[in-house]
Amino acid sequence: MDRIQIPATSRSPLVDFDLAAGHLLLRGESYPEDAAAFYGPLLLALRACLDEGGGPLTFDVALSYFNSSSAKALMNLFLPLEDAAEEGRPVTIRWHYAEGDDTIAEAGEDFAVDFSHARFEMVQESSV
Repeated sequence: MDRIQIPATSRSPLVDFDLAAGHLLLRGESYPEDAAAFYGPLLLALRACLDEGGGPLTFDVALSYFNSSSAKALMNLFLPLEDAAEEGRPVTIRWHYAEGDDTIAEAGEDFAVDFSHARFEMVQESSV
């Protein structure tokens, strides 16, 4: 399985999906012009990876801002991960938020309620 690396822009996050190693990362801000076009290939690659089976998978989401279209895209990425966890694959989603950023923390808590099989961890990052 290939590794997908996309540098961050002013409107889209850094993407580092190391599918072979089982580590996925989104970091930055997410409000691309067309969220479906940006996230669609990532979802296809993730589904292909999950279909192949494999070991534990960890998804680090460290977004400082995202719009509603990106929130929908995130949920579309999370759903197959929850399904894989239900089928027995170890899946951890780590939701990173800056200390004091209640908006991003609450968004993570909102996503967390949709998981009963995948492990969803809230990770507070201290401001330096």
